[in-house]
Amino acid sequence: MIIGVPKEIKHNEYRVGMVPAGVRALVDAGHKVYVQKGAGIESGFKDNEYVQVGAETRDTINEIYDAAAMIVKVKEPLEPEYELIHEDQILFTYLHLAAAKELTLALLEKKVIGIAYETIQLPDGSLPLLVPMSEIAGRVSVQVGAYFLQKESGGRGVLLGGVPGVLPGNVVILGGGTVGINAAKIAIGMGANVTILDLDLDRLRYLDDVFGNRLITLMSNHHNIEEQIREAHLVIGGVLLPGAKAPHLVTRDMLSIMKKGSMIVDVAVDQGGCVETIKPTYHDNPIYEVDGICHYGVANIPSGVSRTSTFALTNATLPYVLRLAKLGFAQAVEEDKSLKKGINVYKGNLNYKAVADALSLEYTPFEI
Repeated sequence: MIIGVPKEIKHNEYRVGMVPAGVRALVDAGHKVYVQKGAGIESGFKDNEYVQVGAETRDTINEIYDAAAMIVKVKEPLEPEYELIHEDQILFTYLHLAAAKELTLALLEKKVIGIAYETIQLPDGSLPLLVPMSEIAGRVSVQVGAYFLQKESGGRGVLLGGVPGVLPGNVVILGGGTVGINAAKIAIGMGANVTILDLDLDRLRYLDDVFGNRLITLMSNHHNIEEQIREAHLVIGGVLLPGAKAPHLVTRDMLSIMKKGSMIVDVAVDQGGCVETIKPTYHDNPIYEVDGICHYGVANIPSGVSRTSTFALTNATLPYVLRLAKLGFAQAVEEDKSLKKGINVYKGNLNYKAVADALSLEYTPFEI
């Protein structure tokens, strides 16, 4: 199979779909890999590193899409890429279609085979291709939150860890999943007061066992969320419903009870966000203010640590890429039920119910 790795065109997207070691594994397995020139530069990988492990480089993104049976990338295609995708091509990437109707319609029209990293799901309910980026996003969310809490950055002027004789800052984390637990690790390490809210009582018990009295766990409901954000200096949005649009847990009205200059970092922004007032931003202009509250809405947080992120992503995606390349799409999804759950669109049909519900489009159960 010919696998194409294009250069990402999303603004401030510095990751690349595959590291050279991943290319080597595919070449050793008998496949061809075309990498667009310059695709890995922002993650620290030179073109000759790909060539040395057997890849062929191509000058333009058009050449990559034209030749490849499967496209492996990081972020969803943008409008300039729509016309490059061709029928029956496998598109293997993060899609986040529940918040992207225009993209969904374009993929349906092109009759592409769209497999979303974020909806591949193991029998235990875990999301193996989302986990590494969620780990990174959770950790970085506290770093950027702490930075933008500084007065010169537009924040309240609070040091999360405090100092002897001065209270530390309050960090409230909405969602106790992968983002939440990783955010908690960094916030606790900084010395902040940390509270996690989640709907799953068993998850709260687990977090309590792991962290003990180093954080507070609370059941997520409207009352508790209001009480916690009232005293929060940093609110992290880490709620995930696989493939679906995130619920708005913090509404516009609730901003009025928050401390002026406090900070919201909504990691769920690429699924619509769990804060009503969040909107996508970019690394070069990441924050904006609503009612005196700073909002950070970067939808590709892990891109800021692109080298780490690209290694972590390839570690997770490569086994699936190898399986698809070796077996072909039909046999691979038949043998791997987890991979089958990643199918969002297939030859003009929308096959992921949560996306169909979010976009009010027709849902069609997947079948070859």
